[in-house]
Amino acid sequence: MDTTRGNKEMVLLAGNSHPELAQLIASRLEVPVGRAEVKEMANRETSVEIMESVREKSVYLIQTADPKDVNNNIMELLIMAYACKTSSARNIVGVIPYLPYCKQSKMRKRGCIVSKLLAKMMCKAGLTHIITMDLHQKEIQGFFECPVDNLRASPFLLQYIQESIPDYRNAVIVARDPGSAKKATSYAERLRLGIAVIHGEQKTNEDEQADGRNSPPLVEHSRIMDVGVGVPALAAKEKPPINVVGDVGGRIAIMVDDMIDDVASFVAAAEVLKDRGAYKIYVMATHGLLSSDAPRLIDDSPIDEVVVTNTVPHEIQKMQCHKIKTVDISILLAESIRRIHNNESMSYLFRNVTLED
Repeated sequence: MDTTRGNKEMVLLAGNSHPELAQLIASRLEVPVGRAEVKEMANRETSVEIMESVREKSVYLIQTADPKDVNNNIMELLIMAYACKTSSARNIVGVIPYLPYCKQSKMRKRGCIVSKLLAKMMCKAGLTHIITMDLHQKEIQGFFECPVDNLRASPFLLQYIQESIPDYRNAVIVARDPGSAKKATSYAERLRLGIAVIHGEQKTNEDEQADGRNSPPLVEHSRIMDVGVGVPALAAKEKPPINVVGDVGGRIAIMVDDMIDDVASFVAAAEVLKDRGAYKIYVMATHGLLSSDAPRLIDDSPIDEVVVTNTVPHEIQKMQCHKIKTVDISILLAESIRRIHNNESMSYLFRNVTLED
């Protein structure tokens, strides 16, 4: 590949989050990973030193979010970006396959929108462009003050279904909850398959925790007249009994989602599908965070296979559970870097992509 087109020399730098992915991207681009020392000091502060010149060069920082060390990964990225900025780099592109804190993109009572804070920090540190994959909420792109390319892994997962699942024509795409029905529909339409939706699944109780709003303080004697009109109470939601909308009996059930973090809900859904007659159950997602004791839960569950991409490292989890399979998406990230570097259109990478993907 010509890395000097338009008088712009490419420099690839990688943090400590996913060195294997960085090497895969570098080998596809036929460009070596640049020399940078990223380490943790004795006092647990992050230290970064760029070991080669980046003046007037286009720098691509490859850093994802390892679930075991998310906050350190973020600090490494911010410090690397700022080091390149102060070293007079022409462009600083953050290649972040899994954007951390993307699940915290909505206001939760007295919380805050953490993903917006992170976006502002990245732009302030010097990032001029972001490449990421399958944001949990696509509206997160609007939090950034720089261009964001939100790539999709669905073509790779669809290819895996067609090539690696025997008799996939007898499958049904399953939405784990009504919220993921649009994504499931998109997969089903591309594969010409049916769809089923699990309704009434038990959800987390984070919205039901007491935060003091249900017990307003007593109002002392006031000169304001009370007219006796109170604020109408909002009736609490009552979850219906768990139910599968659609026929899965004697079929292969394929659950699709953007990430697999806490697998308890996937395991519960798989048990329901098994009870309804599904004879094989697959779970497919872009980001395999697989937190906590996910490998053990998957191993003991009716799930036959969990297919994720290598946007985050999960080699340890794969050694603990043989059901976890990986799809390599480095070629997509490498192609996006090549196109941005050569000032080519990115639309080819988004052909036939819909908002539901």
